[in-house]
Amino acid sequence: MAAYFCRVQPASSYPEIAIIGGGPAAMLAAQRLAEAGRRVAVFEAQNTVGRKFLVAGHGGFNLTNAEPAEAFAGRYGPHAALFHRFLTHFSPADLRAWALDLGIDTFVGTSGRVFPRPEHKPADLLRAWLRRLHTLGVQVHTRHRWLGFAGASGLRLLNETTGEETVLHPAATLLALGGASWAKTGSDGRWVPLLEELGIRCVPFAPGNCGAEVAWSDFFREKVGRAPLKNVALSCLGLPVRGEIMLTDYGLEGTPVYALTPELRTALADGAPAQLHLNLKPDVPLAQLTEKLRQRRATQSWPKFLAETLRLKPPVPTLLRELVPELPTNADALARLLTHLPIPIAGLRPLEEAISSAGGVAWPEVTEELMLRQRPGTFVAGEMLDWEAPTGGYLLQGCFSTGAWVARAMLGYLKQD
Repeated sequence: MAAYFCRVQPASSYPEIAIIGGGPAAMLAAQRLAEAGRRVAVFEAQNTVGRKFLVAGHGGFNLTNAEPAEAFAGRYGPHAALFHRFLTHFSPADLRAWALDLGIDTFVGTSGRVFPRPEHKPADLLRAWLRRLHTLGVQVHTRHRWLGFAGASGLRLLNETTGEETVLHPAATLLALGGASWAKTGSDGRWVPLLEELGIRCVPFAPGNCGAEVAWSDFFREKVGRAPLKNVALSCLGLPVRGEIMLTDYGLEGTPVYALTPELRTALADGAPAQLHLNLKPDVPLAQLTEKLRQRRATQSWPKFLAETLRLKPPVPTLLRELVPELPTNADALARLLTHLPIPIAGLRPLEEAISSAGGVAWPEVTEELMLRQRPGTFVAGEMLDWEAPTGGYLLQGCFSTGAWVARAMLGYLKQD
């Protein structure tokens, strides 16, 4: 273990506000606090800030979504009412205006997702953001790991470059250390014991926005491998989600699967059979589909008929044989099967593969201002809190909105204090 020594900084050198973490929630809060004239220092354990922010841009930098406000808030499930407040304070339109102020214009895609213009890369936005923070006087300290609290207001920080431990006593602190997915970016959940030592309850982490496991036969895995199913719908516990899914060697992945992770997790936790239902023809009414199926000639094979008449080409016939070894010959029963094909789910992919995580600081542990009840002056934002949302811009927007909300709350706290 590396040796280190502890140094208590003189009070004159304390930042007025210390922010632990270098993700979107942390940096937006830092920007807003500095714009209000506060002295802010950001402490990040990794070599650079914004690492998970950049990872989010690998598959297309989806910043937010243009969905109407009520529907948008509903994406946060049981916490919809809370997030309605956060989104009202810092909305998707506010996020787009913020990006434009940094020189990054955005557009709304056909799915409603909001992206930077093609000429702007994720690193361009991050560089522009860091320049703004520098201009505002925000100090950014990388390779500084938070070790826990010291007394009523202190923070223990380890400079991993020098091995020196420092104790700071800022007037207010923001913890924005992320959840427990993408550990390589620093979002590893190692902060949980540090809060639990104070009696702060944290909900155990669970995978969010992840693939679902299906016990395919060896034949199916060899025959199909990875194959997409486009323009389909999945449902779980009565909730339908449209989109494209991918058949994989372990099961299923894709936006509809990710969106139904909470429902699958609930079904698996309750010990009930976890099932997804696949609608292969969501745009065709059941009566019309039944009529089409009745047109099959006795001499025509089902795979050929499904491919020619319904455009259900491979791997659909193989998938049907895998899940229903004996297909019904009755047109009504087959139509119901094609629109409600049961897929038994054996489990969810592990947390280290998940796009995001559920769990974190339990909501009763924080005030409406997102301040820890057991530690006045210490606030929490971003994925540290126990919430989840589907992909599509909702995750990043949630982080930005809680960061903006908590910045306002911290300004109010400091003025009152």
